[in-house]
Amino acid sequence: MLSEADLSELESTLLPALERHHLRLLAHSLRCLQQASGDVGSLPRGEELMAWAERQPNLAVDPTFIPVLVEQLGKAALQLESIGESFGKPALQLDIQDLVLWGQGQADERLRSPDADRSDFRPRHN
Repeated sequence: MLSEADLSELESTLLPALERHHLRLLAHSLRCLQQASGDVGSLPRGEELMAWAERQPNLAVDPTFIPVLVEQLGKAALQLESIGESFGKPALQLDIQDLVLWGQGQADERLRSPDADRSDFRPRHN
């Protein structure tokens, strides 16, 4: 679960709402994966992640959601591994500040891209 401080840090960025939402999803996934890993220290996969999800009381209400959640956490794990590599640390050691820095870097990269859609910034000529 994300703390109020985590949410405040994510919301304090100047990133667009959609990118902040993506960061919230990544941050929530990170917290779930950290919790599911226990003391192992490596990203949980497949059956290990499924077993963790099945032990969560709030997921027992809708067991059909568990496989969907596990699939999405697996996809998030891959992205978090990539982000971790860019920071030179294991995915489970990432923190909210790392995710915010990564998100800002992604936004900056898109703005520098020659293919970036700048149609909203074109001056209007009458």
